[in-house]
Amino acid sequence: MAMPHTLVATLVANPSNPGVTDEVIAAAARALGHEPEHSVLARGIAADLIFSGEAKAAEHAIRAALKGLSIDVIVQPLADRRKRLFLADMDSTMIGQECIDELADFVGLKAEVSEITERAMRGEIAFEPALRERVSLLKNLPVGVVDEIIRERITLTPGGRALVETIRAKGGYTCLVSGGFTLFTGPISAMIGFNEHRSNLLLVEDERLSGEVAEPILGKAAKLATLRELRERLGLQAHETLATGDGANDLAMLEEAGLGVAFHAKPAVAAAAHARIEHADLSALIYAQGYRAEDIVSG
Repeated sequence: MAMPHTLVATLVANPSNPGVTDEVIAAAARALGHEPEHSVLARGIAADLIFSGEAKAAEHAIRAALKGLSIDVIVQPLADRRKRLFLADMDSTMIGQECIDELADFVGLKAEVSEITERAMRGEIAFEPALRERVSLLKNLPVGVVDEIIRERITLTPGGRALVETIRAKGGYTCLVSGGFTLFTGPISAMIGFNEHRSNLLLVEDERLSGEVAEPILGKAAKLATLRELRERLGLQAHETLATGDGANDLAMLEEAGLGVAFHAKPAVAAAAHARIEHADLSALIYAQGYRAEDIVSG
């Protein structure tokens, strides 16, 4: 019979609501049924418990013990936690908005388009036809509104820049991979510090949107293909990869990654991913790799 693997359970709170106290750490340790080795990564924000056992059972036990507290729990093999390739979705993950919904607001159709977006992200309708339908509603919108949206409406998710910069400083590679549009991923990936970005191309005629998107559409299959391509190009093993996203078109990428994290995600995505973040910001993915507060790089 194989020996149980050494696992690590990382407890993470949002830095705006630090709740990883000594009492919380002790409660999580008790839930594991013995006294695991533990270490504080960031006071009040993140801590590790190292133990042997079965990952899902341990995660369930800790979550039950901490029920009602705004603390996330990520359980994974201790040996494989440092990642060298990071892929991230953009909308509602690296930024707080859905760019296509903001575009639609300029033609008075935000409610209608947001409903389609929500259904697509929940996996209730196929992503590609849903994208074509939404883009068609944007016909004749001046392309210049993109700059205004980025300047006035887009907010970067807290912890995102530090996450990307820390991974890159440690020798990793980062890619923003989105079912959104290059008009947004170009500037936003540069703001955050990604090595590269991949997304869909909105077709433009006379400085206005044509109502069409270039084919083939980058969706669920293309996100998965990007992960595999970059992993192969960089000569990495599967366990060296990290991916995060919130929607149904992220699921294949999340399942393929060494650690796939559902970030404030739709229920079906959160249920299927390796790990889920419901309370913390993106700095949780730094601590999940075992980095301490003093290791974080932030420009």
